[in-house]
Amino acid sequence: MNNLKTAVLLGFMGGLFVAVGYALGGGSGATFALIFAVIFNFGVYWFSDRMALAAARARHVEEHEMPEVYAMVRSLAQRENMPMPRIYFIESQQPNAFATGRNPKHSAIAVTRGLLQMMNQAELEAVLAHELAHVRNRDILISTVAATIGAALSFLARMWFWGGMGRRRDNNGASLIIGLVAMILAPLAAAVIQMAISRSREYQADQSGAESTGSPMALASALAKLERGAQVPMNVDPAVSQLFISDPLKAFGNRRQGGGFARMFSTHPPISERIERLEKMQMGIR
Repeated sequence: MNNLKTAVLLGFMGGLFVAVGYALGGGSGATFALIFAVIFNFGVYWFSDRMALAAARARHVEEHEMPEVYAMVRSLAQRENMPMPRIYFIESQQPNAFATGRNPKHSAIAVTRGLLQMMNQAELEAVLAHELAHVRNRDILISTVAATIGAALSFLARMWFWGGMGRRRDNNGASLIIGLVAMILAPLAAAVIQMAISRSREYQADQSGAESTGSPMALASALAKLERGAQVPMNVDPAVSQLFISDPLKAFGNRRQGGGFARMFSTHPPISERIERLEKMQMGIR
């Protein structure tokens, strides 16, 4: 269900991008939007891992520096018949981790100092399995494409506003109003869809990671610790916050995990709901 939901949301976002291009520039606008999206996504496809690691201030570590993490990730990767990801370290006391990379052959997992200090062996393995599940499910690429389309939508609308694509001979008051509405609402709609995709992939990674280790409650325990540790500030670029297993910006007053309207703009599902799903999984309730 999560995979189907993600596919539908991505398809809708792509259609929205082309539709906005058409609304702002007619047939030529739709064509430009499509070409722009393809070029933009191609660039992100190749460089997303480098950008994410740089934004998180992560540094590459060798096996002798973090032998326990290397051993766990290697064992999990072999279990899933996957290549060994590169391992990165983030100097932060907040317990957290994220995965990046366009595919399993070009992937990386980053962990913070706080995570290594707070988790026991089973919990650390559960977190690493969750991140490896993101790699296996190609969630990083999906999330990156969603984020890129959202950013491109905003750029497209602003470019029209400042006199680019929107200057057609048949421009009138109605088309101007349509363009202004599109400029405001399209990026907002894209952001909501992007957040929904991010939450959906977190649920899926929880399930896949727990299946890999065979211990849903180890991940549930780790998530509870991550929730407590989220009060520790973490210096990270908001653009990559959705990649982390737990929202790294919560300590800065990020309260998007509430209910109703606020939840629509949350990059992560509520920890309590994630734990509840894992508890049901432990009891055999899917």
